[in-house]
Amino acid sequence: MDPKVKAGIWVSMALRLSDIAGRAGAVLRKGDPDSGGILCVLRARDAMVVLSQVRDAEGRPAWMRGTGTVPVDQQAADAYVERQVRRDPDLWVVEFDAPDLKPPFEARLI
Repeated sequence: MDPKVKAGIWVSMALRLSDIAGRAGAVLRKGDPDSGGILCVLRARDAMVVLSQVRDAEGRPAWMRGTGTVPVDQQAADAYVERQVRRDPDLWVVEFDAPDLKPPFEARLI
């Protein structure tokens, strides 16, 4: 099993990679700095995707499109984030400008 990186450190790394790629990124909600889960909101001009941090069957870190396979509007993305935060108050929510709706960090999508 891969060692788990603390959430606060991972968020800092993702924001730095986003900055290097010339994309804005911001923490919308701070969660538990050590073991909080992470939601990444990818924002394009007229659409959004929310990625949820998960583990695959072998326990490796991966990402799942929490809002589905097709991009959604702001209202749907906000509703998804709100539901997840109600279930897990330790969640981090990080938003990135992503015109191509791809994360600015290495991500394996499942």
